[in-house]
Amino acid sequence: MEDGRVREHLKRATKRLGGSPTARRDAELLLLRVLGQDRAWLLTHPAAELTPEQAKQFDDWVERRARHEPMQYIAGEQEFLGLAMRVTRAVLIPRPETEHVVEALLERVPKDAPLRICDVGTGSGAIAVALAHALPRAQLKALDISPRALEVARQNAEFHGVADRIRLIESDLLSAVRGESFDAVVSNPPYIADSEILEPQVRDYEPQAALYAGPTGLEVYRRLIPEAHEALIPAGWLLLEIGQGQRKAVAELLAGWNDVEFIDDLQGIPRVASARRRV
Repeated sequence: MEDGRVREHLKRATKRLGGSPTARRDAELLLLRVLGQDRAWLLTHPAAELTPEQAKQFDDWVERRARHEPMQYIAGEQEFLGLAMRVTRAVLIPRPETEHVVEALLERVPKDAPLRICDVGTGSGAIAVALAHALPRAQLKALDISPRALEVARQNAEFHGVADRIRLIESDLLSAVRGESFDAVVSNPPYIADSEILEPQVRDYEPQAALYAGPTGLEVYRRLIPEAHEALIPAGWLLLEIGQGQRKAVAELLAGWNDVEFIDDLQGIPRVASARRRV
């Protein structure tokens, strides 16, 4: 009979995940999630016993992680700008790089203004929810082509108490709001070229439609930028997440816009394109 103590479960799980450089950390995080405890408790209770139900849940999660499933899908959430976001395999996992899109817009607009903002390809709703949380008078429309993604976004908006200011709409880019005007359009669109090889936990689990844009990776920008220009008020802001090596091509697509600027992520990679519609 296997030892049911915490330290033994961790030992076995770490061995099972031995192919991963984060094996021990992943095992700890999954165990803490199962137990509903923090790391301080784990350090002081190494001989605590798991219930049979907890042990089964932990073993199931470890097996999923051993098959390269992202930790965020197993746990069911990811933090984004300090806000817990529910995630499922219907949505892309929010990345720290995408936080720069929110931060860039917040640096460019007044915090207390009744802004109209459109989040294109909202996925989990992370960008829209974070903006609604930071801009108490803003009204947002969050668009996505996937009804399953919109359901996740709805849950996140409700959990954070901003559902009354975010309207969720099924739409291919901005098509469903054609004719409407916005103070800002924000987006983390698909920007990976079809030929790019991704690591297994991304390639095999995250939604392909939220990752791949087409042969060059620029296909969505070529549609989105003109649509955003039509939807923005004069001097309205466009904030786009971009992929590594795409700065020059996106700058060319933004020819004719004002105040074009690129913002680096923490690794010094141009990650956000910022531009303003001409008056």
